[in-house]
Amino acid sequence: MSAGGAGIHPTAAVDPAARLGVDVEVGAFTYIGADVEIGDRTRIGAHCSIHGPTRIGRENHIHGHAAIGGEPQDKKFAGERVELVIGDRNTIREFVTVNRGTGDGGGVTRIGDDNWFLAYTHVAHDCVVGNHCVFSNNATLAGHVEVGDHVILSGFVGIHQFCRIGMHAFIGMGAFVNGDVPPFVMVAQDGYGRPRGINSEGLKRRGFDATRTAAIKRAYRALYMSGGSSEDAREKLRALAADSEDVRHLLEFVESGQRPLLR
Repeated sequence: MSAGGAGIHPTAAVDPAARLGVDVEVGAFTYIGADVEIGDRTRIGAHCSIHGPTRIGRENHIHGHAAIGGEPQDKKFAGERVELVIGDRNTIREFVTVNRGTGDGGGVTRIGDDNWFLAYTHVAHDCVVGNHCVFSNNATLAGHVEVGDHVILSGFVGIHQFCRIGMHAFIGMGAFVNGDVPPFVMVAQDGYGRPRGINSEGLKRRGFDATRTAAIKRAYRALYMSGGSSEDAREKLRALAADSEDVRHLLEFVESGQRPLLR
C-alpha cells in the first residue's frame, strides 16, 4: 500500500497491494483489496468493501456500506480479469453496489465524473455511465446499459439490459425501461415506462434557450407523434437536423441503436 498522508482508521483492512493517493480517508471496518487504486482526496466511509481490479479517481465521496468492484452477477463469469473504472468527484451513498465487467461484455464497467448515486442504487456489469448524472434511491441498471451525460433516474427506476439512455433524458419514478430512450426525452411510469414529451425543465436549468428547446420539441413530435412509419419519422428528423446540432445528436442516437426505441 502506498499512501501520502492517508487517514486510515485502525480497524480498516487495506491490502498491501492497494494504492492510495494523497489525503485519502478510509473509515472504520472498511475493506480495500489488492489491485485497487484510489485517487487523491477521496473519502471512503465505514463498512465499505472495494474489490479490484478497480480504479477510482480523485475527490470521490463513498459513504458507508457501499460495495464497489464486486464480481459481476453473471453466470458466465469464470474469474477472468475484469475491471471497474470510476472517474472524479462522484458521490456514492449508502449501500450502493457497482460491479466489474465481464470477459465477453468488454471487460470494464465505467463511470464518469460528477455523478450522484443515492442509497441502494445498483450499476451492473459492463455498464457505461457518463458525467453529471443523478441516480435516485433504488435506481437499478442491468448489465450492458449505457447512460449519457446529465441523465436523471428517479427513485425505483429499472433499466433493462443492453438499453441506452440518451443525454439529458429524465426517467420518472418507478418506470421500468425496456427500450432505448433518445436524448432529451422524459419517461413516465405506466406499467412499463412510456415517453411523455421532452425534459424541458432539465434543459432550461442547463442553459438551453428557447430556440434549441423548440427544435428538440419538433424532433420529438416527428419521432413519436407523426403517425407514420419509423422510416418516415427518421426522414423528418434528417430534415430537422439540418438546422439543429441537438437534433443531429438525437438522430445519430436513433440510427445507431441495436434495440428498439422505447414507445
